Amino acid sequence: MGWKDIKAVTMDVDGVLTDGSLIAFDNHDQIRVFNAKDSFGLRAGRMRGLHLGVFTGGETEGVRHRLEICGVPAEDIHLGCRGKMHDFAAFCEKYGLKPSEVLFIGDDIPDIPVIKAAGIGAVPADASADAQDAADYVCDAPGGRGCVREVVERVLRARKLWHFEEDEYEKIF
Repeated sequence: MGWKDIKAVTMDVDGVLTDGSLIAFDNHDQIRVFNAKDSFGLRAGRMRGLHLGVFTGGETEGVRHRLEICGVPAEDIHLGCRGKMHDFAAFCEKYGLKPSEVLFIGDDIPDIPVIKAAGIGAVPADASADAQDAADYVCDAPGGRGCVREVVERVLRARKLWHFEEDEYEKIF
């Protein structure tokens, strides 16, 4: 199995879609910063038929809202995950996918079981050493700076689906 066989892209949030920084307020709100390149990568994947899923320990509804804007279906956004393998297995079953048909991108120790179980386990350039050792692919881009776009683009290019059609984009987003 290789990049052309991937039918779904799944990921963590903190350290992957963000650089891992959190700004915490006295009222318990937290702010994360997302990269527009990663957001477009998710949209491009969705436009070309990739299933998208998120498994994160974070529990912020603002994260859910941002992911929905990027094309991740609400039912495939799993917040508050403490053991990601259960949600990964349920995601695969829901879409009739073998784990070998799913790419997962994570950045740290809690992601390692899914990194190893996925067909392609990817990590951002600045992932922990343990996560990098477990991964099949280490991105050129760090977390929150285009690593998700990088893997989605690589999958779509391998499947000869990397192209942009404005009319189609307008209809979906």
